[in-house]
Amino acid sequence: MLTKTPHLFDDATRVTAGDSRWQGRTSEDYWAFVGPFGGATAATVLRALMDHPQRTGDPLALTVNFCAPIAQGDFDLDVRMVKANRSSQHWCVELTQGGADVATLATAVFAERRPSWSHQPVEFPGARPFEQILPYSKTAASWVKQYDFRFVEGDPGLGGATKDVPASAFSKLWIGDRVPRKIDALSLMSMSDAFFARVFHARRELVPFGTVSLTTYFHADADDLAAEDISRVLAVADARIFHKSYGDQNGELWSPNGRLLATTTQIAYFKA
Repeated sequence: MLTKTPHLFDDATRVTAGDSRWQGRTSEDYWAFVGPFGGATAATVLRALMDHPQRTGDPLALTVNFCAPIAQGDFDLDVRMVKANRSSQHWCVELTQGGADVATLATAVFAERRPSWSHQPVEFPGARPFEQILPYSKTAASWVKQYDFRFVEGDPGLGGATKDVPASAFSKLWIGDRVPRKIDALSLMSMSDAFFARVFHARRELVPFGTVSLTTYFHADADDLAAEDISRVLAVADARIFHKSYGDQNGELWSPNGRLLATTTQIAYFKA
């Protein structure tokens, strides 16, 4: 049975409206090694936009640039509409703390999605059922403990000896909230950053790492997600290159019924 709100995720991404700025607060439940989990920050930004009285349509794309570390505590969100037309809205959000420089810069597109011709040429990756796979138990950071990861392929194998030949950066896994929560746009946004760093998979070890820029594209609106009525997604991710301290990541989030819900890409810093 799905929990009733407030869920820890909803607490972590809560925002309040102000005169000119919105406010949020970091959550210890979604803390990474040196700052808040980027997916939770991105979902908080998206929540502010979805709660904005001028917002129309559903999220189509969100890009989040992590400009500087975010400290524990309160932060401000300067939310403004850049451009709107009959079918879409373009937004900009700046996250600051204590009047300092921008720590996170985001841009978003919302769209009125109308019935049209549909075609999904990409094939559903398929996997053993969620219930047949053991949960991933190596949870160090607090944000990892908030999710139920079940690896179908590409367990990161952290703690193993580093190989002369890098391991595969590919992984396929089920992702759901540890305490089940119905999948919506906010959870898709957060889960699009919930993949472990590709460099961890390739090197089989933890190294200093941080996402620099993350973009997620949504392929389902609120009605589509309500019809799916799911609490987990099948997620696949891979990398194409690691070079001079930066590496990429591309990922897909699927419903168990074989519907592509979101795609995502990011560039991240690493030290190795």
